[in-house]
Formats: sequence, structure tokens, C-alpha cells
Amino acid sequence: MGTDTAHILIVDDELSMREFLEVLLNRDGYRVTCAENGGKALDLIAQDQFDLLLLDIRLGDMTGIEVLKAAKTQNPQTIVIMISAYASAETAVEAMNEGAYDYVPKPFDKDELRQTVARALELKTLEHEKEVMDDELKKNLLFGRIVGTSPGMLQIYDMVRQVARTRTSILITGESGTGKELIARSIHEQSDRRDQPFMVINCGGIPESLMESELFGHKKGSFTGATQDKRGLFEAADKGTMFLDEIGELSPTLQVKLLRGVQEKIFKPVGGNEDITVDIRIISATNKKLEDEVIAGRFREDLFYRLNVIEIRVPPLRERKGDLRGLAQHFLEKYANEMGKSITKISSYAIDMLNRYDFPGNVRELENLMERSVAISNTNILLPDSLALSFHKRRWIEGSADKRFSIDDVANGIALDDVLDDVERAYIKKALELTDGNKQKTAELLGITHRSIRHRLKKLEI
Repeated sequence: MGTDTAHILIVDDELSMREFLEVLLNRDGYRVTCAENGGKALDLIAQDQFDLLLLDIRLGDMTGIEVLKAAKTQNPQTIVIMISAYASAETAVEAMNEGAYDYVPKPFDKDELRQTVARALELKTLEHEKEVMDDELKKNLLFGRIVGTSPGMLQIYDMVRQVARTRTSILITGESGTGKELIARSIHEQSDRRDQPFMVINCGGIPESLMESELFGHKKGSFTGATQDKRGLFEAADKGTMFLDEIGELSPTLQVKLLRGVQEKIFKPVGGNEDITVDIRIISATNKKLEDEVIAGRFREDLFYRLNVIEIRVPPLRERKGDLRGLAQHFLEKYANEMGKSITKISSYAIDMLNRYDFPGNVRELENLMERSVAISNTNILLPDSLALSFHKRRWIEGSADKRFSIDDVANGIALDDVLDDVERAYIKKALELTDGNKQKTAELLGITHRSIRHRLKKLEI
């Protein structure tokens, strides 16, 4: 939705606030209408269609919550942002339970409000596009457990659709926690092998002494403890798919033994004399750059080319931030359901906090964070205060510290004031980055007053 077509209704009983907001939003290209009370707002809502309402919580003749309910009844697609000088968690939760997009306390930063409005309207457009896209995906794909409509993920869906019905070996690459196994399962579920086994083995999670037996099975008496014949995963996967996770962790010895199984689909159980032939599709995954491992001599080149006929790269979460809201909501619903909690929504400010973090652990880390946040939340809207971010905040701050600072430098003599200024400058710059330059939020993040942050910014020439 472009700003030239978005129609915004401002409802506030203060003339100066209405005029201020009208000028501010007109400059951004929005079409703006104002109402001085709830009754006037309801009349306008009945006569016209608005894309977004900026609605004060306290009005002369009725409450903003009453106007919110009426607006949502008239048009459920209308976005409502509540604004008030009387902010509290209780009123925020009540407003969002009634369908408000967000709750902005007065006094607010004008640029922050503009961003909130733009983001809300953009989200409305994206949700509409996603509904259309989801309909198309449901016709052609079976991605069930995979969440994401970012360009990178759409490319993966397209690739999965193309390769699913082939017999070609596939190598899925990506950082830990990006969901490589989900992609492998999706390929299997869309193939003509979907009704056959999907066998998974973590090549880095089983001791080398047991790996060969896990893969290919063994005969009774072939080693101490082999009291009976055991069928390996290769044989168990016959007619289906074999998923070799973290393939880069295999030792050179096991790589040699795996090569024949991958290349010819023939193997011998440990202690066995007869070949066993299977019909399996091989999908492998790694968080390493196998090309570098080949160059370094740690991974067999012939095995690499057998596995890497087609490569699917799964992007890290920091490269698909557009999927973060959907993923967070997905995990919120999952764990709220498991824990029997009635949490239904994440506030946009909470999403902003998540967006400022790179999630080195990727989707797995986000899932872990959402599980903990749901567990500790005592409201049915996940607000910023409900996010279990203490650990992550610590990592943000630690990651911003300049590595030049070392207490051992004291032995050689230091200029303490200069060092302290440098440390202070590094922390303030990181806080400003996390708050998108908002000085009030920067001060809160650093535990100092707004007056203090202004003084320090001037002193440190930031």
C-alpha cells in the first residue's frame, strides 16, 4: 500500500495534537482526516473507509477502546494504533486484545511514530500478499512446518518443487539452526517416496566406532556386544530417503565406506560377506563449507561430488528478517498451546527488539527464546518486557565492546580518562544502534537519564 493511497483517521480531543499529527502525516504523503471525539469518529468510520486509525485512549465522550471495538466491527482490516499519555501494560493488553496493532505512549518521538505507521501499513500490504502467495503455495507445495515468505525462502520452495520427484542426490548447506532437516523432509514429502521411510542420522552425534554399524548394520558376533544381527539405517531406508545430517563431521575412514553406498547403493553390514542392494535417495546436510574441507584434505573429493549434485543453501535468519515476525508468531502459538496459555499476539515493539538482534543460533535460537518468553509471560500479549532477552542483551553489549580494552595495559601505563571515554563511547554507540537513534530509549537501555545521555553525546562528540 503506497502512502499516496493510505487514508488515516486521527482521533484526539486535543486540537494541538490533531494539528501536529495531521501536518506530520501529510508530509509523508498520507490522506488525513481528523475527529475531535469518539462520536465524530464513529460517524466518519460509518461514512468512509480508513486504512489506519491513530486513536487516543481518553476522549471526551467515550473511551478509545469503545471506538476501537466499533471500528473493528465496521471493518476488521482497519489498523488501529492507540496513543495515550496514560500508558500501562494493562491498557496496552486490553487494546491489543481488541485488535489494536500497537500502543504508543505520549510523549512519543515523531520519527518513531512515523516508522510505526509506515510499518503497520506495510504489514497490511504484506499480509494481503502473503494470503495470495499462501493460496498459490498450497496448490503446489506441501511445506507445512516451514515458515517464511522471504525471497530466499521462496527460491528454496521453487527448488524443492523442481527436485522433489528426481532421484538426484542433494546437499543442503547452511548455518546450524537454519532448518536444513525441515527442507530435507519437505523434499521427501513431495517426492514419490513420501509413503516410504525417511531415515535420519546425525553424523556428528554418534561415535566413530558405532557409526558404521548404525549406517550399514552388523552381523551377530562381528564385535563385542553384537549379540544379534542388526539392520542398519541404509537398509531400513530402502525405497525411501536417507538423510545424512552434518555430513562434514564424518571421519576419512567412514567417508571411504560411505562412498560405495552413496555411489552404487550397495554395502556390506559389519562382519557380513554378502552385498545388500537398496533403492534410496540420498540427501545430506552440512554447516561447513565442504569445498574448503576438500581443499584441506579433510573430505574426499569423490564423495563430495557424489553428494553435491544439487546444492540448496538455506539462508541464516539475519538474511531473512522479513520472516522473523511470522516465525516468532508460529513459535508463540506452538508453545502457548503446549503450555495451556492464552497468549495470542506479539506487540510490534517486541518484534522491533527481535529485529535488532542477529540470532547467531538462527531459527533454533529464536524458537528457544520464544519458548522461554511464553513460559515467563503473565499477559496474553507478548510485550517487550515479557521477552526473555536478558541473555541476548548481554551478548549485544559484550559484542559491542572494543577489543582494544584490556586491563593488562595498566602495566605499561594508560590514560584512564581516555580509556573510559572510549568504553563509554562504544556502549552508547551500540545502544543508539539498537534503538535506531532514539535518545530516550538509549538512555533507558543504559540506565541513565535523558538529560545525561544528551550531555554524554555532546561530551563524546557522538
